[in-house]
Amino acid sequence: MVEVSTNGTTPPAHDTAPPRDHPQETPVRARGRADKWARRFVSLILFVFAAVSVLSIGGFLQFADQVAALQPPEQIETTDAIVVLTGGSQRIDHGVSLFNEGVGKRMLISGVNPRTSGATLKSMTAGSDELFDCCVDIGYDAIDTIGNANETARWIAAHGFSRVLIVTSNYHVPRSLLELRRADPVTAFDVYPVTLADLRGEDWLLKPEVMRVMIGEYAKYAWAWVRATAGTKTATGLRTDQAGADLSEEDGIVSAGAAAH
Repeated sequence: MVEVSTNGTTPPAHDTAPPRDHPQETPVRARGRADKWARRFVSLILFVFAAVSVLSIGGFLQFADQVAALQPPEQIETTDAIVVLTGGSQRIDHGVSLFNEGVGKRMLISGVNPRTSGATLKSMTAGSDELFDCCVDIGYDAIDTIGNANETARWIAAHGFSRVLIVTSNYHVPRSLLELRRADPVTAFDVYPVTLADLRGEDWLLKPEVMRVMIGEYAKYAWAWVRATAGTKTATGLRTDQAGADLSEEDGIVSAGAAAH
């Protein structure tokens, strides 16, 4: 029977077709989709890990080549002063030896433990009392390489030096120069590398102690490079800038003669 409206027209027919059924996702299909995404995620993680590993190994080998190429200069250019960065064996001895040979007008030993006196340092080196009393300063303020750079920059500014020779271990040179040039982009820095081991051959790869030092230093250098590239501000690495430090700013660097008493 056809329904007729009051005005005599026939109303539009209603769609009486049953609604289309949407296929239900079965547990097997859902599990397959989850496994697919899990495989993609694991593949991505493995790819990132492999890329980082290749870059890290390549960077380390480049770093090792850079360190291996560092050799003490046969002739040292005229310099205003010497700065010895403590932390490795024989660094102070080399600095004092160079100073005895007439290199520089003054010397800073940066990063000395506050409990170490000037007399103790003199007894550990071939420096004379006259040399230490007149021309050697001892920096007690720095606690790390960043602190070495900031302590050195303040000392350079106080004395008006423009060219300084840095004495430190060969593996420490890249990071030291990076931090020094960030702290003081004006001064010209030359380096006198103290050799930890001969890295020009392949024997050092079989020495666990050398490998440990090199890998650790490369990790520190890589992080310092990232910070420098990103322009990230860091702590100064100075005791006098730490909250509650017992060392006054004036006592951060003292003459060896004063430190001996």
